[in-house]
Amino acid sequence: MKILLTNDDGVRAEGIRVLFKELSRFHDVLVMAPDREQSATSHSLTLTRPLRIHEHGPSFYSCDGTPTDSILLAVLKLMNHVRPDMVVSGINHGANMGEDIMYSGTVAAAIEGSLLGIPSLAVSMVDSAGADFVGAARFIRRFIKAVPSLALPATTILNINFPGKVTDGFTSFQFTSLGTRTYDDIIIKKTDPRGLDYFWIAGSPVWKKRPGSDIMAIRAGAVSITPVHMHFTDGPALDRLAAHPPRLPR
Repeated sequence: MKILLTNDDGVRAEGIRVLFKELSRFHDVLVMAPDREQSATSHSLTLTRPLRIHEHGPSFYSCDGTPTDSILLAVLKLMNHVRPDMVVSGINHGANMGEDIMYSGTVAAAIEGSLLGIPSLAVSMVDSAGADFVGAARFIRRFIKAVPSLALPATTILNINFPGKVTDGFTSFQFTSLGTRTYDDIIIKKTDPRGLDYFWIAGSPVWKKRPGSDIMAIRAGAVSITPVHMHFTDGPALDRLAAHPPRLPR
């Protein structure tokens, strides 16, 4: 299987290197990832300057752009429009659950793959401090064999989150929905030595305990696997609005 591997933590991150090593044992793997940290870049493209590609070794490349840039450069340039069999984005250092996927470069790269008609996975490690990336990589290597049999729509990706510890042979996983969370103290105000204020966007997530959600699977010690697609249209609302359009005042 030909696999395109990317991430948003950068080409030197442990997660992508461990995953490359594991998948390369059984598949033809090409890495194209940002050359630096690109977390929370979402689905952004670089349009205001040229992009450069750097080769780090056989089948191992980076670019000075975003995760979405990486997918486009790999498929449309390095692979010369020959689509890989699968895109895998990760292993991300940190969770990508609930509404946070809207900000995630990891998830956006997988979605870009799906928009190109390529089956795609986004893979994240919830507790990345001391995490077992090797165990997670082995799980992904086994899981991708089953992806074709799932018969997913072309525009649907699988968003996969691992708990911190994943031993070899780990098989506990749940198919889940996206969770819901809020953040406490999301804006942190500080003052620099010159007395000028500056701000960090931060905060700690507070998750709602909703059965069947990604966060509940993680809390149960299981791998969470959530199907995600790009269809943003609210179908019921569209039907209601079309059936009862408002009368605009003169």
